[in-house]
Amino acid sequence: MSVLIVIPARYASTRYPGKPLVTLTGATGIAKSLIRRSWDAAMMVDGVDRVAVATDDSRIADAAAGFGAEVVMTATTCANGTERCAEALDNLGGDYDIVVNLQGDAPLTPDWFISDLVAGLRANPQAHVATPVLRTGGSMLGALLQDRREGRVGGTTAVFGADHNALYFSKEVIPFTGRRYEDDEPTPVFHHVGVYAYRPDALRAYADWPLGPLEQLEGLEQLRFLERNVPMLCVEVAAKGREFWELNNPEDVGRIETMLQAMGQP
Repeated sequence: MSVLIVIPARYASTRYPGKPLVTLTGATGIAKSLIRRSWDAAMMVDGVDRVAVATDDSRIADAAAGFGAEVVMTATTCANGTERCAEALDNLGGDYDIVVNLQGDAPLTPDWFISDLVAGLRANPQAHVATPVLRTGGSMLGALLQDRREGRVGGTTAVFGADHNALYFSKEVIPFTGRRYEDDEPTPVFHHVGVYAYRPDALRAYADWPLGPLEQLEGLEQLRFLERNVPMLCVEVAAKGREFWELNNPEDVGRIETMLQAMGQP
């Protein structure tokens, strides 16, 4: 089954304008843009036929082309990364069995997250969309709760049923648990990793549906699928000692740089 990875990136982020061009310094002291680090993460994944950056901004397009990425231009009217991926799929020819949306704010995404995600969608023909979830330890859960206490809209959490189909995603920390956990102790809270694998028909249908009330309230694009009763498979992935965090706010730059340096990432 052929696989296309699309990295949607826009300049006009509500919370962090210009985010894809923000630089992050790794363990060797080299500063690379967020979009470059996201591209590097995509290029580490085995079994992928094509990788492209999808944007509506010439500054991002020029930066991506400058480090050798394939760039596909998309409309400024795309409301989110999923809509941008749908347009990119058609602009690139559309002849792929699975489309992966590796959002451009997740440079710490390990290659096996994406490999496991694609394998999960392939193995579950009833699923139209799949997305990774990572069980939090006490330290990560504490960071999510701290963001909410301080009024920051940070990481997303996911809850799913016994069949691993998604029940809900939220910027609040769900499910509620009132107890304290040790830093490395597993918790019942799952951090949603902002990557998606779509079957092309589901991706194209999404772009034709109007914005739903839950998607609008939470600001989470994947809720449009749930509001339409489209099965979304949650694929549990393993950290394997790697730390994961997304760049949602300016305060996340230092946190991600610290993680890059601790992991020896250049």
